[in-house]
Amino acid sequence: MKTTPAKAIKVISAAVAIAAMLSVAAIIADVAPASAADPFRNLAADAALLIEVDSGTVLFERNATRRHPADALTRTMTLLLAVIACEDGDVAVDDIVEMTESAFYNIDTASSAPVVQPGESMLLLDLMHCALVGNSGEAFNMIAEHVAGNAGKFLTEMNAKAKELGCLDTNFTNTHGQYNQMQYTNAIDQSVIFREAMKHQLFVEISSALRYDMPETETSAARKMTNQNSLLNPNSKYYYRPCTSGVTSATYEGGYSFVAYAESEGLSLISVVLGSDVIIFEDESAEMRNLTETRRLFEWGFSNFSRRTIISPVDLVGKVPVTHGAGADFVNLRPDSSITLLLDNDIKDEDFTRKITVYNVEANETLYAPVSAGDVLGEMSLSRNGIEIGTVLLVANTSIELHKLQYIKVQVTDILTSKVARLVIWVLTMLILGYVALVIRYNVLRRRRLRKIAEAKQRLREERQNPHRDE
Repeated sequence: MKTTPAKAIKVISAAVAIAAMLSVAAIIADVAPASAADPFRNLAADAALLIEVDSGTVLFERNATRRHPADALTRTMTLLLAVIACEDGDVAVDDIVEMTESAFYNIDTASSAPVVQPGESMLLLDLMHCALVGNSGEAFNMIAEHVAGNAGKFLTEMNAKAKELGCLDTNFTNTHGQYNQMQYTNAIDQSVIFREAMKHQLFVEISSALRYDMPETETSAARKMTNQNSLLNPNSKYYYRPCTSGVTSATYEGGYSFVAYAESEGLSLISVVLGSDVIIFEDESAEMRNLTETRRLFEWGFSNFSRRTIISPVDLVGKVPVTHGAGADFVNLRPDSSITLLLDNDIKDEDFTRKITVYNVEANETLYAPVSAGDVLGEMSLSRNGIEIGTVLLVANTSIELHKLQYIKVQVTDILTSKVARLVIWVLTMLILGYVALVIRYNVLRRRRLRKIAEAKQRLREERQNPHRDE
């Protein structure tokens, strides 16, 4: 199988993601309660892991990278690849699959229920349920043959998928989980595989089924199958309502193991328990500790952690003065997005520090109307104990229109009070005064001239009337 550059990048990215999951365990120490420093000193398992699904954050781990027999946990990968093949259109759930003789080779009947028969034909969807709910190793082999053509090719795809997901210490040698010393995994890898599987609805539906009624076929009568995940069974002493999916395993070499998914009040967890045991009491009753330890892990996780929204877009976190606004002289600020964190329940919202930066205030500038709702006006950072956690933009919560009359009044006032305007007014005043002075002088001179003309006319008139007056 060739490895393309794109696939190589995906493998590297997945490996980095797993390393990040482990490193987050150290960070969680900052938010973990003092009582949670070692909540499972008497844990009955060789290895255990509890992660929060959405972020991949490790809440608890013990020997999470220690190699352990994969056993029947192998079945998660087998079913995952079959589901992906259905989603990609390579096969279909309503395909008719006929059980071949080769599907029954090398199957340990002690760890596999005789649910199907050679030569029997059934829908692929029924076969998938026979495999996981009915605990049929032959069904897993047949799924591999149908999807890839033969089990060998399917195994190659299983190991390639593990590497693609970033699993650093997992190897598969069969499809159904019968013990093989070369088939191994670890807790962190199992959490990665199961976390990926739970992203696919068909896997969720099959792994969540407590019972499955297999219809009759041409060679077999109808069958009723019950999931070995007793945490799903309301009639079982192990019943745990938040648990909705899981894959169990039991072998002499690897002990009792269990990978399970549970969700409660918005928090989703995956638990991995490897190499647990069974206690037999004097009354011959038994306690399967892979199931009880899984429940303990879940109960501790749900009791101590929750996802909380610390910053929400509906929060009003400040206000900014607005000049020339119509009906308002300020605008409220709100975050444009939320910050949701996985937190220890002992941590309070007040333990976080918020730093608000308003851009125009920072630049010592005035914010003028109009302002539209959603305009970016600043930002807010969230930190705890001096460590910055995230930053969101701050936007205007409402729109503010421009007060036009006020704007015009201010503009006129600004113009009239400017130095240039004062100079222009002074010049105009001087020109007007000069013009007025000229007009007055003109009028004075005109009146004088008119008076002289009038006097001359009068004198001439008198001379004409009395020509001999001077004699």
